[in-house]
Amino acid sequence: MVSTTLSATIGLLTLLVFSFAVLLAWANKRWPIQSSTLIEALNDALPQTQCAQCGYPGCRPYAQALADGQASIDLCPPGGAQTQQALARLMGVEPTTPLTDAPVLLAQIDEAACIGCALCLPACPVDAILGAKDYLHTVLTQECTGCELCVAPCPVDCIVMLEVTA
Repeated sequence: MVSTTLSATIGLLTLLVFSFAVLLAWANKRWPIQSSTLIEALNDALPQTQCAQCGYPGCRPYAQALADGQASIDLCPPGGAQTQQALARLMGVEPTTPLTDAPVLLAQIDEAACIGCALCLPACPVDAILGAKDYLHTVLTQECTGCELCVAPCPVDCIVMLEVTA
């Protein structure tokens, strides 16, 4: 009697484990899990400016789109050719598409017109604007990525984007 109950219990548990294994295999095919390792590696290769110049709201969504095959490796102007080559290596493709020859832009603040409202400070994804409320603001040109996100919040239009020439 005990051995029959034990055998039935073992049989039921075996059937249950097998059923879960089949269910998990089906779920993995139906909803595959993206390799988080690839996404992390792509994200690490990006400059982390969160400037949205690639068309995505930040570097991680761009890395996700790359891993999903929905974006190309040549969409990151702040990263330049070096980032494009790193992304190509990670994706196993050739960096054949050159980055666009779009002009390099840098923000410049007209100091005479700046009212010190500080609305541009949180808009800058790389903290390239130096200043505080009620004080004059300036742009750290070596940090500016030219994303233009600081232009729209300025109520007095004192921020302009200037083309940088070599």
